[in-house]
Amino acid sequence: MMKIANVSTPELFVLMGFSFSAQPSLEPVLFTVVLGFYIVSVLGNGIIVLVSCVDKHLCTPMYFFLVNLSFLDISINTSIVPQLLTNLWGPQRTISYGGCVTQFYISHWLGATECVLLAVMAYDRYVAISRPLRYTVIMSPRCCIVLAFTSWLGGLSTSLVGSTLTVLLPLCGNNRIYDFFCEMPLIIQLACVDTSLNEVEMYLASFIFVVLPLGLILLSYGHIARAVLKIRSAEGRRKAFNTCSSHMAVVSLFYGSIIFMYLQPAKSNSHEQGKFIALFYTVVTPVLNPLIYTLRNKDVKNALKHIMLENCCGFSGK
Repeated sequence: MMKIANVSTPELFVLMGFSFSAQPSLEPVLFTVVLGFYIVSVLGNGIIVLVSCVDKHLCTPMYFFLVNLSFLDISINTSIVPQLLTNLWGPQRTISYGGCVTQFYISHWLGATECVLLAVMAYDRYVAISRPLRYTVIMSPRCCIVLAFTSWLGGLSTSLVGSTLTVLLPLCGNNRIYDFFCEMPLIIQLACVDTSLNEVEMYLASFIFVVLPLGLILLSYGHIARAVLKIRSAEGRRKAFNTCSSHMAVVSLFYGSIIFMYLQPAKSNSHEQGKFIALFYTVVTPVLNPLIYTLRNKDVKNALKHIMLENCCGFSGK
């Protein structure tokens, strides 16, 4: 019995990652690109968190949720990218059992949280445009904290259930993961027993934390579109659209990546494409989010300029 237990739980997992056997010179290139994106992502999202917390003009529900989104992006990046960089830099492609388990617990938690948080942000935009006179009453500080806490707690709960069921599966020595990070569906594929319960839980969780939030987002924007069409002035419609455009772009990037990543046919070339889409989701998207919110948002740009001018003046002794 002891021998079976040892075989069932491998000490290490091999992350097959990207295949550069034909062109090994591409590995250092990918390492440099991923490292650059990671640094920019942490700095960009960190700046949004700093600016939103420092500038009093940004103490609104919209920026409160944006801080949560930026912190999520930093956390998702940090849970995956350092291990990817380690594997790209050295000859080994391994991750410890504990490291792999920790990685898919965290990535599952943060991914589910982001789905719910984006739905909450869509609801915030709906209230701001459709119920402007009652906005401060409906989106009170207490309500915002409850919604954010629900997002984080909901993501944590589904991760604890799904990931724990996955950890209990015997792997019978199977330890090759054909991707660059540990993800729950990939670990389930390694199991040497019936995984019907895990698959049912995964599909149920996907509906609750992916499909349902997307439906709420589309419903919110349907009501927003109807409210915008009722605005008579073109300037009023433009302002209303601008308040939602950044969030719409982020939602499109996030759900577009998920749809391409998980709804592909089971072919080898599609599997390789899925890895690059997963790389886009985990590395590139967290960089684009702060760019979208800074380049398309005057409030954030003005707050950033104000902070920079204050620091310059303070440094020069004025």
